Amino acid sequence: MEILGYFASILIGVSLGLIGGGGSILTVPVLVYLFHVDAVTATAYSLFIVGLTSAVGSGDYFRKGLVDTRTAIIFGIPSIIAVFATRAWLVPALPSEFISIGSFVMTKSIFLLLLFAVLMVAASYSMIKKSKNGAAETESQVRTFNYPLILAEGAVVGVLTGLVGAGGGFLIIPALVVLSKLPMKQAVGTSLVIIAAKSLIGFFGEGGETLIDWKFLFIVTAFSISGIFIGTALSKRIDGAKLKPAFGWFVLVMGIYIILRETLFH
Repeated sequence: MEILGYFASILIGVSLGLIGGGGSILTVPVLVYLFHVDAVTATAYSLFIVGLTSAVGSGDYFRKGLVDTRTAIIFGIPSIIAVFATRAWLVPALPSEFISIGSFVMTKSIFLLLLFAVLMVAASYSMIKKSKNGAAETESQVRTFNYPLILAEGAVVGVLTGLVGAGGGFLIIPALVVLSKLPMKQAVGTSLVIIAAKSLIGFFGEGGETLIDWKFLFIVTAFSISGIFIGTALSKRIDGAKLKPAFGWFVLVMGIYIILRETLFH
C-alpha cells in the first residue's frame, strides 16, 4: 500500500503540472487510505505537500510571465487570512464527536472526510463540464475586476482549504477566468502562486494539535514535486483540457467511494 501511495503522490504533482489543478484533491485520500494517516493530520500534511509542490510548479509560469501578480494579491490576501484563521482556531475548535445515530458516530475525522468528499463531487462537476470560457479568452480582452466577488471567493476558498487541505485550484481557476478575465494559462500560473502561499501559511499556522512526521512528509512531497516536473513536460505534448473530464470522472468516483466508506462501511 505504501508503494502505491508513493506512486499516487507522483500523480498529485503530474495532475497539477498537466491540468493546473485537481492534484490536491487526491492528497487527502492518498494519505488516509494508502498511508493510513489520521484525517485531521492528513488535512495538515496536504497543505504542506500541495503548497510546496505548487510553489515549485509556479516557477516556470513566473519565468514565462504567466502570473498576474495584482490578481494573486487581491485574491490571495483574504484567502490567506481565511486559511490561517481556519487552521489556527476553527479546526482545533471542532468537537471530537458531532452526532451519533445508532452504532454510527460521526467523529471529527469522519466529518472532515465527508466534507472533503462533497468537495470532490463538486470539483468533479467543474472538471467534467465543458468550459465556456478558457479557450475563448485572449490577452487583448478588456480587463475588469469585480473586487467584492474576488475578495469573497478568496475568503471562501481559504476556509475550505483550511478545513479539508485541498488547494482549491478547481475553484480558483474558474474564478480567475470569469471574475478577473485572465487567459487560461495565466489563470493556471496565478492559481499555483495563490495555492502555494495560502497552503504553506495555513500549514505553519497550525494550532499545535498535530504532531508532524517530517521525514515522511518530505518524502511524499519530494515524490509530488517530481510529478509536477513530469506533468509540466507532458503538458507541452498533451492537451490538459482533453484529460480534464476523464480526471473529473475519477474524482467523482473517489468522492462517492469516500462517502459510502465513511457512512455505510465504516
